[in-house]
Amino acid sequence: MNPITTKLRPIAAALVALGLVGCGGDSVETNTDYTQIDTTAPVEDWELVWSDEFDGNSIDERKWNFEVNCQGGGNNEQQCYTDSPDNAYVSDDTLKIVALPAGEGAEKPYTSARLNSKMKGDFKYGRIEVRAKMPSGQGSWPAVWMMPTDSVYGTWPKSGEIDIVEAVNLKTTDEEGNVENNVHGTLHYGSEWPDNDSSGKSYAVEGNPADAFHTYAIEWQEGEIRWYVDDYLYATQMESTVRYNSKGEAIGLNHQGWYTEFYNQSTGELEVAYGPEPFDQRFYLIMNLAVGGDWPENTNNTGIDESAFAEGQTLEIDYIRVFQCSQNPDTGKGCETVRAGYKDEETLVTGKAPIPVPPSTTIPDTLTIFDGTPNPAWPAWDCCGGSTPELISDADKGDVYKFVVNETPTVNGFVSREAFIEDETVSPQPYDASQIIDSGYFTFDLKVVTPPSNGGAEWLFKVENNDGQYAGQLPLTASEEGVAPTVGEWQTYTFPIKALVDAGLKEASAIDVLMIFPTWDMGNGAEYLVTNAEIVSPEAASPELVLFGDSENPDWPMWDCCGGTTPIVVTDEERGNVAEFSVGAEPAVLGFKPPEDSGIKFDASALMVEGVVQFDLKVVESPSNPDAVWKFKIESNNAKSALELDLTEGSGGAEPVVGEWQTYTFSLQEIANQGFDLSAIDVVMMYPAWDTGEGAVYRVDEARIYNPSAGQEGLAIFEESLNEDWNLFDCCAGSKPGVVDSGDDHGQVTEFVIQSTPDTVLGFQAKDEVSFDASAMLANGAISFDIRVMSQPEGADAQWLFKVESSDSKIFVEVPLASGNYGEEPVAGEWATYNFTLQSLFDAGLDISDIKTIMIFPTWGQSLGAEYQVDNLVIDNF
Repeated sequence: MNPITTKLRPIAAALVALGLVGCGGDSVETNTDYTQIDTTAPVEDWELVWSDEFDGNSIDERKWNFEVNCQGGGNNEQQCYTDSPDNAYVSDDTLKIVALPAGEGAEKPYTSARLNSKMKGDFKYGRIEVRAKMPSGQGSWPAVWMMPTDSVYGTWPKSGEIDIVEAVNLKTTDEEGNVENNVHGTLHYGSEWPDNDSSGKSYAVEGNPADAFHTYAIEWQEGEIRWYVDDYLYATQMESTVRYNSKGEAIGLNHQGWYTEFYNQSTGELEVAYGPEPFDQRFYLIMNLAVGGDWPENTNNTGIDESAFAEGQTLEIDYIRVFQCSQNPDTGKGCETVRAGYKDEETLVTGKAPIPVPPSTTIPDTLTIFDGTPNPAWPAWDCCGGSTPELISDADKGDVYKFVVNETPTVNGFVSREAFIEDETVSPQPYDASQIIDSGYFTFDLKVVTPPSNGGAEWLFKVENNDGQYAGQLPLTASEEGVAPTVGEWQTYTFPIKALVDAGLKEASAIDVLMIFPTWDMGNGAEYLVTNAEIVSPEAASPELVLFGDSENPDWPMWDCCGGTTPIVVTDEERGNVAEFSVGAEPAVLGFKPPEDSGIKFDASALMVEGVVQFDLKVVESPSNPDAVWKFKIESNNAKSALELDLTEGSGGAEPVVGEWQTYTFSLQEIANQGFDLSAIDVVMMYPAWDTGEGAVYRVDEARIYNPSAGQEGLAIFEESLNEDWNLFDCCAGSKPGVVDSGDDHGQVTEFVIQSTPDTVLGFQAKDEVSFDASAMLANGAISFDIRVMSQPEGADAQWLFKVESSDSKIFVEVPLASGNYGEEPVAGEWATYNFTLQSLFDAGLDISDIKTIMIFPTWGQSLGAEYQVDNLVIDNF
C-alpha cells in the first residue's frame, strides 16, 4: 500500500496567509456592479470557437462520433446505443435523439443514441451552451455532459466528469400531485470507483423542461464552474481551498470543494490534489438519451413506464455553442456572467473533498485496551480459528479474557478495525504512537492455563498498523522481563514501542491490532488468559502557557501597543497580585506580548480539541465612552493570522461589571474553526474597542492557554463501595436502595427493588452542588457498569432502560439498556456488562460536562416486582 500524500499549491498557501480566502469561498471584495451585468447573454469578451447549429439535413460527422454498444452506460440502463437514423437525425434545424422500443429478441428492450465530440471538439475552459427540449416519462434520462479527453489523473472519476444538464422522469406526477420538473448540474471526481464522490444541485424549471426549449449552460474557468438555466445562475462549484498554519502545514479547508486522488508517476505515491485538478484538462461533449438505469428507475414512480416510450421519446437539441474567454483563454477567467450572491449558501455547492489531517503534535494519552472492562473500540478477537474470546472471572485478576486455540490455525488478541466492532455507536480508534516511539511501551499480563500440545510452539507478541500495512513481531522472551510463560502463573510482559518498530512495524501512527499467541499452526490446545493490556505513554502531557498567574511571565510581559501607558502589577484585595491596564487619550489595544524580536511563540495545535484561552477580568473604571465594546483579540505568526471577538462571547453573553471579577473562556476549537492559526500565537489582548476606551482601568488575573481537563481522572461511582459524593436514588416510590453482598466474586454491590409502585426510576445521583465533567473523555470515554437482574418486572411491556441527566433534568438521554451490550437484554440471574460511549451520549444531546444522575430501570409504570443489582459503575476512558 502506498502512503497518501497531499498535493498543495503554494498559491493557495499564499492566499490563506494574506487572509484573502475565507470560509465558503473567496472573501475578496470587488468593485463589480452586478446590477449592470446582463445575465441574459454572454458578456462581450466571450468568443465563439465551436458550435453545431444542426441546420443541415444530417449529423455532421466532422464534429460527432456515434457510440454503438449495449453496455448500459455503467448504470444498468435498458437501451442499446445505435447509429441508426431512427435514433438520431437532423430535421427542421434541430437534432433529434430518439429512444424507441427495440424489436423482439433484441439484447435490450430499447434503442437510442449517444454522440460524442472526442478528438473533434475538445475544450479546456469556456462557456458551453445547449438549447434543448427534454423528453418525458418515467424512465427517461437525457443528458448533455463532458468527459476528459486524456484521463490524465486516472480512470473514472479520478479525471472528472462535468454534467451540464441532466433530467429524469420529467412530467411524472406523485401521489401529492407534484410534477417532476427538475434539471441537475453535477460534478463527479475523487477516488477510484466505488469510493468516488460527486456534488451538484438541482433546479426547478418554470413550466417544464419537456414542454419547451430552454438554454442550459456552464461557465468553466480555472478553479470554478457555474451552472445556468435560461441564463439564471443557479449553482457554483469551486476547487477546495486549504488552510495552512505558520509552518506551511495543511490543517483544514477554508472551502470544501472538489478534489482528485491519483498516483504521482514520479514518486509512486497516492496524492490528494486540492487545486483545479481534475477540471484543468481538455474535455469533450456527450449527448445521449438513456432509458431506465439506477437513477430514474429508483426515483419518482420507479421503474420504466412502457407506455411513455411506445411511440418514442425525443431529446431535441437546437444548438450547442462553445465560447472562449478572450481576456485569458489559459484560465478562462475574466468573462464571468455572475450575480450578487452567486457564492452564497443558496448557490455555492459544498463538495466532498477530504479534510486534510493536521500534523500530529499531541503526546497521546495511555490507551487502556483491557483492564477488566472491555473497550468497545478494541474488542477481544480471534482472527481465524472461529472461537469467541470469553470474559471470565479469575481469582487473582478479576474479569479477564480467555483465549483458546483449536485445530484451525489462528492468532488472538485485540483489534480496532471496523469489521470487528459490533457496537454500531463505536468507531475504530487506532492509536497514534508516532510521538512516543522512543519512550512508550506495550504491556499486558498473561497466564497460560493449558500449553499448546506441540511442545515446539513459541509464544509471540505481534503488533500491526493501518489495516496490516506494517507488522512487528517478537517472541515473549524478547520482552523486558525476558521470560517464557509458566503454566498457571500470571506474568507481566513489557515491549518498548521502538522494539516493535525495529521488528517491522515501521510506522506507529495507526496501531490497530495487538496479538498474543503461540506459533501459527502449532498452538492447538492452548488456553490462556490476558488482562491489563495497555499502550503506555509516559510523556503524556498537555502544553500550557501562563500569561499571568501570581506574577508576570517575563516571556510574555504586559503590553500597550500604542497608547504610551505602562501596565503594572498591583495588589487586588481579592486576588493578590494581578495585572492592571489603563487606557489614556491615545487609542490603544492592550494585553500580553513577547518582547520584540524575541521570536517567542506558543504552539497550541495540540490543544485544539479541548483547549481554551481563559482569563479573569475586573473593570475598575469604565471607559468614558458609554458605547465602548469590550474586545478579545488573538494574533499568530506576526499578525498574519488574527481574530477579534466581543468579550461577551467568552462569558455566555455576560457584560463586564465594574468591581466584579468575571471569567472569560474562548474555545481554541471555535477559534480555529474561524480560520485562526493556532501554531504560532504571539499576542493575546483584552481591551475596549479601538478609540473608545479612554479612561478605562481594568485588571487581569489567571490568564492562560491550556486544557482545563488535562490529567482528569475517571470517576468510580460504585466499586465495592459508594462514592462519597453520590447517593443511591429512587425518584418516586420511596424505596431505599442499599449495598449488599452479592454472594459471588462481585462482592459488595448495590441493590434496587421496586415493590410499592411501578411509577419510578432508580439509580445514582450526585449530591447537591456536585456533578461530573467528562468533557476530556469525549473521544475514548464511556459509562460502564455490571448488572444482574434477580427478578424481572411484572409489566408485560416492560423494557430495561438507561438514562443520564444533567443538573438541569430537562437535559437528558434515555436509551434501551440493550444498546450498551450489542442488543443483549439482561438475563435473570446472570451478570452482564453494559457500556455507553460518551460520544454516543453527547451526539444524542447530553451535556457531558455536567453529569448529575445515572439511572438503570424498567419502563415507567411497568416495573413492579423488579429486583436487580449493579456493580462497577464508572465513567472513564476505555
